[in-house]
Order: sequence, then C-alpha cells, then structure tokens
Amino acid sequence: MVPVVAAGGVVWATRTVGTPEEAADSYLTAWSARNYAAMRALVADPPADFEARHKRFYADLKVTEAAFHRHVPNGVFAATAEDRGGVVSFQARLSGPRLTWDYGGELRFVERDGTWKVAWTPAAMHPLLKAGRSLRVVTRKGDPLRVLAADGTPVNTPDAPGSVQQLVEGIRQTHPDRFKSPDRYRIDLYEGDRVVETVVDGGGYEPIKTTIELKIHRAGAEALEGVRKPASLVALRASTGEILAVVNKPGGFNRALLGKYPPGSTFKVVTASALVAGGAEPDEQVTCPAEKNIGGFPFHNAGFKDYGTLSFQEAFAHSCNTTFGEMSVASLNGGRLAEVARSFGFGIPIEPGVPAVRAEFPDPKDDTDLASASIGQGRVLASPLNMASVAAAVASGAWLPPRLIKGAGDDRPRPLEPAVAAALRELMPAVVTDGTAQAVRFPPGTAGKTGTAEYGSGKEPPAHSWFIGYKGDLAFAVIVEGGGAGSAVAAPIAARFLDAVT
Repeated sequence: MVPVVAAGGVVWATRTVGTPEEAADSYLTAWSARNYAAMRALVADPPADFEARHKRFYADLKVTEAAFHRHVPNGVFAATAEDRGGVVSFQARLSGPRLTWDYGGELRFVERDGTWKVAWTPAAMHPLLKAGRSLRVVTRKGDPLRVLAADGTPVNTPDAPGSVQQLVEGIRQTHPDRFKSPDRYRIDLYEGDRVVETVVDGGGYEPIKTTIELKIHRAGAEALEGVRKPASLVALRASTGEILAVVNKPGGFNRALLGKYPPGSTFKVVTASALVAGGAEPDEQVTCPAEKNIGGFPFHNAGFKDYGTLSFQEAFAHSCNTTFGEMSVASLNGGRLAEVARSFGFGIPIEPGVPAVRAEFPDPKDDTDLASASIGQGRVLASPLNMASVAAAVASGAWLPPRLIKGAGDDRPRPLEPAVAAALRELMPAVVTDGTAQAVRFPPGTAGKTGTAEYGSGKEPPAHSWFIGYKGDLAFAVIVEGGGAGSAVAAPIAARFLDAVT
C-alpha cells in the first residue's frame, strides 16, 4: 500500500498488482490450454455456464486446436491497455478438419480487489457475439472442379473440343484427388436459429489452369481436317515449354503424348547439333551419294537421289541419309550422340501434368545401329510432344520440359551451346526455303525439318509422315501415321496451321 495525503490526514490506497497485459497473457495461455478453471479465476464476474459456453463455442465451430496470444502493436509509442481504457487486443487461430480461421478480438479489463480481471461478455470470445448469438460452421457439397484453358474458359464440359476433353481425362488420371468433391465450409453468425451474416466463406475448389490456348488448338484441328489417316499436332510456346495445343484425329488414343514412333529425319536436328558441337560448319563441304554401305548395311537417300558434293547445310536441307550416317559413324561414336540426345530430352521422364511418354535413344550397339539412330530410325522412338520440344529447344536456345499445368514437373531449362543453336537456326530455315519442304508455301520466318520414318519391312516399307518446326516463339510437330513422305503430307498440314495462327 502507498500513503496518500488528504485534507483530513493520511489515507492508505491499494496499488493494483501487475498490468492488464500481464493478466491478458495469463488468460490467453489458459484459454489455449482449455484450462477453464484458470480462466474463470481471471474473470471479474464469470457466468455460471462460463465453461459450457466455451465448449459450445468450440463445438459449433468444430474446433480441434486453438491458439490465442496477445496482439503486440508495431511502434515504440503503442498505447498501453490502461491508456485504451483497459482493453487488450488478441489474435486467435482456430483449426478443425475443414477450417483454419484467424481472427482478432479484445479483452476488456477492470480493477477488482487489487488485481486486473477480465470484464467478460460473449464478445470476449469473438467481437460479433452477444447474448443469443452463436458462430457455427456450415458444410455443404463442394462445386465440381473446373479445368480451365489459358484464357479461363472451362474445358471439362461436353462442348469442349474432343482432344481437349481427352487431356482433361489425362489430368484426372494424374491428379485423381483434385477431382473428388469435398465439402465446402463457411462460418455463419446466428441469432437463435436465424442467420445474421456469413462471416467466413471458405470458397470452392481452386480450378486447374492449363496452358491450352483454344485459338491455337482450333487452328491445329482445322489443319488436320480432311486427313484420312491417324494424325496428331502438338504446339508449344518455345520460351516456356507450355503446351498450347494437342490435337488427335481420330480420338480414342492420345498419340500426341503417348504414341511412340521412329522420328525419322526430324531427328537430324539432334544429330546436326552433335555434329556442329563437334566442329562441323554449315558451309563445310560434304558428300551425299545415293547409297552408302555403313557397317555392312546399305543406307540410301529418299528416292535414291545423288546430291554429289554439297554444303553441310544443303545436306541437312535435302535430308541426306548417307551424309548423316557416314558423318555420325566418323565422329559421334563413344556415346556422344546419346549424350546430345539427352540434352534434347531423350531418356528424360516428362511430367506435363498428364500421362506422357519419354523419348527413347538406346545406346547404339554398332556402326549400323549408330547410323540408323542418326537418321531417326532403328530403335529411336519419340512422341509428337517429344519432337515439338526438340524444335522448341532450337527456337529458344534451351530444352524445356513441356508442361500443360503450371507448376507441374521439372521446369529447369537445359541450355544448348550458343554456337549449336545459332547453326541450327541457319539449317532449319533452309529446309523450308531450299530443301525438302520448299514446294510448300510456309509463312515467312518458318524453320523446320521434314521426316519420313520407315517402319515394317519390305523393299518399300510404309512410313510415317513428320514435320517439326517453329516460327517465332511457336514450336510444333505434326505426324500422320503411314502418311508417307513428310514433305508431301505433314509439311502442308503444318503450313495450314501456321497460316491460321499468324
């Protein structure tokens, strides 16, 4: 006690022990531990049903864990509780099976018997509460998950293009838990049995956002109209690896992502990269005989054409099998071609957000196997998605794992050697202007590579028709199963596609 001098003499006044902040810390600690006896001891006039009210508060909100702590304002000159009329602010976090809720509240303190006590009302639990009011969690079935195109258009709908619906099924297969319809929750403020307001709306599922651009997808579908054999077209944004279009005709099997085909001469993009990295120059003189025996097996050019002596760039443009087979055996033994193939994604698992196969480049067993691999035959296999990513690597200067859903899989770029990328940007345009695809009218600035990938047996075995390429930041691949020459079938499809999007 401390003496106070008054007119009639000395009056003894009692000093209040501690501070409201200290009392608040004790109260909030007890509340976090659900120690209702300790809480009651810190309340000025606790109601008879003090403990029951707190238990009902938890039950209505389906709380399994709770934490309360005093709010400490920023700033050196923050007012004390006594300055604020005995009010102490606190922060609460309530957690339950469907709920994690943070909110702020206040405790009001009064002096009682030399100590600070909570002047308790229902508002001490939450500022919106008063006599007759309660807060309750309300649950209902969640809305169906939405899958969106890049522009926000829902694509898991009956009117979405068939190939896009096929992608949605692939997403469902890869992310089945995302398609389950969980309960949604909200927290409502009730007065008796009447809802006063919704305090927290838990919202629904976050939609799955794909990278598909419907305009580009439609252009791909239109480019395949009239094609009578199974065909696919894949388009990517070269700088990011985002999949912009995946078209399969007919539907049923997603050959664009799951089909494994010999890539034929489109693989010469990879082989040329390895040769350039080893010192080959675009203007270097090479020979291109009609036929060449390599490792005891006769390799020949399409139509047995003999181009004689020409530049390496011209050999690439004319897709000289004999040139590439001979040069590869001479300088790409010892696993060098396999190493470069890996830099273009061969042998690397890809996880775009839907099932997709990896490109395969088995180690060549002998010179014949290496020569076959160098022209995309033998045991080399790839999907249209794989080969579109090869074209994208040339356009951007780095191989990027393709992806359909943002955040899916590994998105780390694997840069090409700058000199290699620069050389390929000379070689691939020459295919369109002076080489195997020169008869096709492509938009200016197109670079590409034809492919005629033989399969089966016989003197004139059937062949898949390929064309891969890029224009600006748009990379693509086209395949027509059993279509024959890439220059005659796949290249015109690619040109129609580019005309529609540029």
